Amino acid sequence: MINAIIIDDEQHCIDHLARSLDAQCRSSIHLAGSFHTTEEGRRAILDLKPDLVFLDIQIGEETGFDLLGRLPSIHFDIIFVTAYEKYAIQAFKFSAIDYLLKPIDPDDLQQAVIRLQQKRSKEELAQKFDTLFHNLKNVPGLSKRITVPTVKGLVFLPVSDIVRCESHINYTTLFLKDGRRLTVAKTLKEFEELLTEYDFYRVHNSHLINLACIKSYNKGKGGSVCMTDNSEIEVSTRRKEDLLKRLAGL
Repeated sequence: MINAIIIDDEQHCIDHLARSLDAQCRSSIHLAGSFHTTEEGRRAILDLKPDLVFLDIQIGEETGFDLLGRLPSIHFDIIFVTAYEKYAIQAFKFSAIDYLLKPIDPDDLQQAVIRLQQKRSKEELAQKFDTLFHNLKNVPGLSKRITVPTVKGLVFLPVSDIVRCESHINYTTLFLKDGRRLTVAKTLKEFEELLTEYDFYRVHNSHLINLACIKSYNKGKGGSVCMTDNSEIEVSTRRKEDLLKRLAGL
């Protein structure tokens, strides 16, 4: 049985989450209490030593990250609870940290609990949080990091290290600047959604490329691009014009 607490400053949100936990996760989660401020939450974490914390991001004038920064260590799982905020959600996706959007969907809650029940090492959890906090700093020029789940475990790497991504049905291979290849059980569309705003462009149904790693563009019906890893990637005819506009704007 997983001992959990909720830290949220809105009682109606606490009540909704508590009801959902009772309906969806009664056999696996015991709710040990709920708390309304970062200080109450901090004391509860130290006293109750929960296995899992449902943590609101905005708690009064403070944030859940302020609370975490006051703890000597993070020895528990966290599922963040938040209203939609594009930058924060992007950071969670990059770091593979679980989050739930308000109002919480019971099916999303159940899936999040199932994911955290899967075994993962404390070292991997710490690395995920390092990646999350790194990305949340939002320092101009600071390289974004992404958490990549491979068959051998998790790999944490800067987005700028990725030269290109190639689709293989439900798998994607990442080609890195140092010559490594990482095969990931995610679709190319998932990587496209994560990386497009970081100057990655889908030139073909099977290829997503880092525009900063293009060495040259070769003319043709759709043309092709030569990448820094010396690969030559065909450009779809219907994407050619848009690609050239993107390159002109770099």
